[in-house]
Amino acid sequence: MSRATSFLALAVILVIVVVGGLFYLDQAVEPQAQTVEKVLPNDQFTR
Repeated sequence: MSRATSFLALAVILVIVVVGGLFYLDQAVEPQAQTVEKVLPNDQFTR
């Protein structure tokens, strides 16, 4: 194989590995949910 073909094959393999890793991380990592409670004072609202 020529040098350009080897470089192209290596670049394609590298892209496949990176995309596969990103897909795996997207499926493996679960986002953590947190509930947030905020109390608003009554004097903030007009009657």
